[in-house]
Amino acid sequence: MTEINLDTFSLAELKQLERSVTKAITSFEERSKAAARAKVDELARELGYSFEELADAAPARKRSPSVAKYRHPENAALTWSGRGRKPGWISQALAAGKSLDEFAI
Repeated sequence: MTEINLDTFSLAELKQLERSVTKAITSFEERSKAAARAKVDELARELGYSFEELADAAPARKRSPSVAKYRHPENAALTWSGRGRKPGWISQALAAGKSLDEFAI
């Protein structure tokens, strides 16, 4: 690979080079994806399927919405399922010495 001294370029030239490099990267990625897709299509055809049939065969895993287990005592619209990060109002109440059981629904 040839070494390019970027210090000799003007700002306009550097910006044009950046656009050209971005365009080249995008083009390369698209060609790579197209080649991979062609290989997958060919393998699927060899096995007697189309790629679309195989892609649709594995549905995305869906999670059911979590049920609220805790509610803010003053604002009933603020709830928490007990999953994930604690909301600020729970953290503040626990720091103030309250128990999580006080907020249970």
